Amino acid sequence: MFSLSEFDYSLPPALIAQEPEHPRDHARLLCLDRRSGVISHSRFDRLPDILKSGDVLVINDSRVFPARLFGRKEGSGGRMEIFLHQFKSGKRWECLVGGRAHVGLKIIFASSLIATLLVDQGDGTWLVEFNFGGDKFRRVLEKIGLMPLPPYIKAGASQRLDRARYQTVYAEIKHRGSVAAPTAGLHFTKRLLSRLRAQGVKIAPVTLHVGLGTFASVKSEDIRQHQMHAELASVNRKTAKILATAKKDGRRIIAVGTTSCRVLESYGQALAAGRLSLGETYHEWTNIFIYPSYRFIMVDALITNFHLPKSSLLMLVSALAGQEAISTAYQEAIASKYRFYSYGDAMFIG
Repeated sequence: MFSLSEFDYSLPPALIAQEPEHPRDHARLLCLDRRSGVISHSRFDRLPDILKSGDVLVINDSRVFPARLFGRKEGSGGRMEIFLHQFKSGKRWECLVGGRAHVGLKIIFASSLIATLLVDQGDGTWLVEFNFGGDKFRRVLEKIGLMPLPPYIKAGASQRLDRARYQTVYAEIKHRGSVAAPTAGLHFTKRLLSRLRAQGVKIAPVTLHVGLGTFASVKSEDIRQHQMHAELASVNRKTAKILATAKKDGRRIIAVGTTSCRVLESYGQALAAGRLSLGETYHEWTNIFIYPSYRFIMVDALITNFHLPKSSLLMLVSALAGQEAISTAYQEAIASKYRFYSYGDAMFIG
């Protein structure tokens, strides 16, 4: 149950999706009944046939920003990459740095942007200070930054296209802060959301700025030794009240994606610990790591994509549905040639 090797599987490279389905909501949808283990096949735009009036669909409204920057070392001109991970304060960011780095190194980018490496933080990240911040920094970032597509999506994809398609239709500009998309949400269209609302499904946003905590690989053979990076999670007052009413009435709370799930369960843990009451707002850093043996507090069902082997995301879905059921479902998806990972098909676990 706690061995990393138990979360491994073999995937034919041809099943790694290189671009999303078009239209978005025509992705395939594998449905897994976590109680009976029964698997069925559908399409994402048929979600209204699966959900019912009164269900609460919880979405992560964080927005991806163009977090990859390529520049040159001052002096030598050597090529360097900066991957913005987390805003700290003022002009300072926590970053991943690609290339030979040392304290004091200056990296020069287009549009007069300069980064200075301040501190090697010892966990693979650097504290970096830029020569300006605020609105000017954001404008330059939108101009010269690249969308942070995962490495398994091959180079050459259109950045112009990916700026739109590697973003959920409900991402809020005011909640810009993710370095990766909450990919289960990429399948929704505005039309599908309208259909769900019309049939009485409540759609409630939460926010988690996706960072290293979600996608850092698990390396400990005993998965219980893995430490997640902290990410900022928020539940606003309106959503908190919707969740409180749903719990009181015994209605389903369905997380869209593992990030929404982690927000909800972090919120549930805060409730269980007495740090706040059901219906109150929530805004905390969370490093929650969900793996088999975890007892869910808030989440009844999950919409998710197919995840990488040995990932914390695969462990989360295994905690909800059971390792054996997830293993069987993944083998069924491979045999049926589902498309995997960020731009791939979806799964409903209910």
